Amino acid sequence: MSSPTSFLPLDGVRVLSLALNLPGPAALLRCRRMGASCLKLEPPGGDPMALYNKPAYAALHEGIAIEAADLKTEAGQQQLHAALAKTDVLLTSFRPSALRKLGLDWPALQARHPSLSQVAIVGAPGERAEEPGHDLTYVAESGLVPGTELPPTLYADMGGALLASEAVLTAMLHRARGGEKAEGIYLEVALNASADWLALPRTWGLTQLTGAVGGAHAGYRVYPCADGRVAVAALEPHFANRLCEAAGVTPPDMMAAATHEALAAWLARRTRAELDAMSRERDVPLLTLAD
Repeated sequence: MSSPTSFLPLDGVRVLSLALNLPGPAALLRCRRMGASCLKLEPPGGDPMALYNKPAYAALHEGIAIEAADLKTEAGQQQLHAALAKTDVLLTSFRPSALRKLGLDWPALQARHPSLSQVAIVGAPGERAEEPGHDLTYVAESGLVPGTELPPTLYADMGGALLASEAVLTAMLHRARGGEKAEGIYLEVALNASADWLALPRTWGLTQLTGAVGGAHAGYRVYPCADGRVAVAALEPHFANRLCEAAGVTPPDMMAAATHEALAAWLARRTRAELDAMSRERDVPLLTLAD
């Protein structure tokens, strides 16, 4: 019996990508890690990611076969369709109008390559797919940019990559259920929808200031300590009780302002080493951080 770590759900699956920048390459990398054979066709000028962040480009394309192809030329089209004839799933990130100009809209693809599936990454679904946008606009639309600071990572792009790799799995499950003669399917992945998915805890109120994991619970916060910071995640009652016992806070009403103040004062006097030791000793989930 194979171990879970050796199971590759996309082993033998051939994925061809035309998607540039971050979401498409990140999705392709996930497909490769799930065992897929991955080919990417890049325009003659290459992927912009290679220009503005070479380390990211290198990490994203590890194990990916890359070929240059000018899809606006007859030679490039021939190269593309020769590859598509041997492909299971095509991954794109063009707007619908650009796909039509290249003859890669879904009706044209399905007519020429009936067994091929397509996973199309777009900014927004349906009629909004022609709108320009980037990670920042999608994340802001989802309510995840409350101030003027940029988000610490590219949530919509990376979330979209997860959804796109999930869509590749869906396409192959569709084929497996339909047998050898199954036609391919078209699946659309919208980056703003991936941001909406990541924003659901905030929408539900969990990460709002009044929410338990938004700052209202004294055991789930980041506090200053004597020589840095400490991320405390003592959310469940048994963890909260252990933390409060260590700090001498009784009774532990974790939503009370007095508890917040008492824990903040106690943590501010402890070093990272002391807090790490307390965490191990009392089995309290926390992580100390340098400033």
